[in-house]
Amino acid sequence: MRSWIFCVHIALLTSFAPARQPPTQANSAQSSPIPANPTPAKPADSTPSADKESALKAMFEGKIRAEWDAIKTKDRKAYGELLADDYQGVETDGRGERNKIQAINELVDTNVFTYTLWGMKVIPVSPDATFVIYEVTMQFPPKSQVRYSRVYIGALWVKRGGEWKELHYQETHVK
Repeated sequence: MRSWIFCVHIALLTSFAPARQPPTQANSAQSSPIPANPTPAKPADSTPSADKESALKAMFEGKIRAEWDAIKTKDRKAYGELLADDYQGVETDGRGERNKIQAINELVDTNVFTYTLWGMKVIPVSPDATFVIYEVTMQFPPKSQVRYSRVYIGALWVKRGGEWKELHYQETHVK
């Protein structure tokens, strides 16, 4: 039920969001197997909106790397500072939703040895909300039963008190 409400909320937010500029040739070549438009594109640094999109992507990539570093090192404080107070997360383990306190308390049980982020896409929904999509490949310690896991992640980040916080996290197992 909450997932359905979340989807409706995202749909409503996106319907009020201003139309996005199409991705630049460099961005579309990275994230899509479809060949880039044969007509030459303007250099990415020639428009203020391209600079803004690039800065936004870099900022979220930094936040997400900090999040995964905190998970890897089991740093409860650093991890908790990235999550909104009303955070909801759903992981592939099938145990349902977690709130902020549950997610922080579970760090003790994590065993991520290293990770690799790939295919990050940042979708501004409004000035105070951004949807981020990416994949992560987690490697677990050498003696673990499962050595690798790949998940596709959708995360909603919101600006609260001038700071970006992760409000919702949803992962799906990738084979």
